Amino acid sequence: MTRAEMDELGWDVCDIVLVTGDAYVDHPSFGMAIVGRLLESHGFRVGIIAQPDWQSAEPFKELGRPNLFFGITAGNMDSMVNRYTSDRKIRSDDAYTPGGEGGKRPDRSVLVYANRCRQAFKDVPLVVGGIEASLRRIAHFDYWSEKVRRSLLVDSRADLLVYGNGERAIVDIAHRLAAGESIAEIRDVRGTAFMRKEVPADREVIDSTRVDTPGPVQPPPDPYAMDVPGDSACKTGEPASESGKLVTLARKPRAPREQQVIRLPAYEDVKDEPVLYAHASRILHLESNPHNARALVQRHGDRDVWLNPPPIPLTTPEMDSVYELPYQRVPHPSYGAAKIPAYQMIRFSVTILRGCFGGCSFCSITEHEGRIIQNRSEASILREIEAVRDNTPGFTGVISDLGGPTANMYRLACKSRKIEAACRKPSCVFPDVCHNLNTDHDPLIQIYRKARKLPGIKKILIASGLRYDLAVKSPEYVKELVTHHVGGYLKIAPEHTQPGPLAKMMKPGIGTYDRFKH
Repeated sequence: MTRAEMDELGWDVCDIVLVTGDAYVDHPSFGMAIVGRLLESHGFRVGIIAQPDWQSAEPFKELGRPNLFFGITAGNMDSMVNRYTSDRKIRSDDAYTPGGEGGKRPDRSVLVYANRCRQAFKDVPLVVGGIEASLRRIAHFDYWSEKVRRSLLVDSRADLLVYGNGERAIVDIAHRLAAGESIAEIRDVRGTAFMRKEVPADREVIDSTRVDTPGPVQPPPDPYAMDVPGDSACKTGEPASESGKLVTLARKPRAPREQQVIRLPAYEDVKDEPVLYAHASRILHLESNPHNARALVQRHGDRDVWLNPPPIPLTTPEMDSVYELPYQRVPHPSYGAAKIPAYQMIRFSVTILRGCFGGCSFCSITEHEGRIIQNRSEASILREIEAVRDNTPGFTGVISDLGGPTANMYRLACKSRKIEAACRKPSCVFPDVCHNLNTDHDPLIQIYRKARKLPGIKKILIASGLRYDLAVKSPEYVKELVTHHVGGYLKIAPEHTQPGPLAKMMKPGIGTYDRFKH
């Protein structure tokens, strides 16, 4: 965090400097702590610049020129969501800042930080990541300016964009740069995006319209319209075409799937055409299964934004190692007694999984973390609960949450690895729970029971949201949950009551909620 700390460690320079829009909290609920600790465990000297003053480049020079690269993120939230309400009014507070003080980060933080890092050290590679970069990796509609903006990679002029959970990618990039490879040569890391002039000759380019056909925008239904007979009946009596020509169709040989790349409609097309924008977004979701996804490319001016396939999910041992790094589980001491609201909320919580296969059309979780659940082992979860009990200041015996993006998807997955690898459905639970999905909640029930029995643990609360369409598949889980783990309110998200909006959101019908309620 400071030059004085570098001197205490005997460092004259950092290998990697991470810039974040959040206050630095050494806790695994904060992405920058995970990335920093992970790189440190691989032998790299990592510096953190947290919430720098962006009015000049000087604060970005505080830790000196990094040997390898700058890693830049807006923080745990998109900076525009963090700074503004849905009415586009600026917020007076910031949960990720000491004292909850607002105004400590700029609009579109990744862009601003990237520009300042370029000014500070022009020749140092820039790698951007986090939720803001991940969800803006292709041309995207920006609610705040009411227009389609270019990929954040283009506007930030970064060398690489890491999307999704980037542990494997960032470690790979760091090791390859340390081995002498240039940032321009790193083009094969999964979960990364970069700019290139043209598609390599050894790749087969597939137009996105061959994957999914753009359709017309359906007008909103008129609730006052009356059924009027129209001429919608099939026309008959027209003579068939008699060209007399025999047409022979032959399938063109396809390149191996890993050599295929799908060309999305260009930015210049999607920014003015809603149908093409929706089509590009659908292709992005269709190509989200890391086991069968292909590379995507989208033209921006005279260059392409190239997206490699999504990262392969972490295995359980990898998840355990990431969450058992030597976190101090407290904010940086430079903040003194100032309280950081986001930390106060999660300081006694434990993450047990990542990912969500709900596929809700409005949600960022599946697009960012993927729909394949990444689980920690039972032993690792129990060890972290004990670490919270023994090492976190102010612990009173209550674990505030055992969860993740969803409370009850732990160990739930497709019954067949082969089917999972081939599946291209955006959701495993819409319109109905897939018959290939394992919905056994017993592993989660066992964790709850064992966690409750740990010495010094008075209560285990579940604060993550519950998928009630899955919970109804396990009455024993519901009984366990409501008997022992609800702290006043159970968090669920029906979202709506009418089938039309629910179908558009890819949420279960209200009848499922009624069954759960009763």
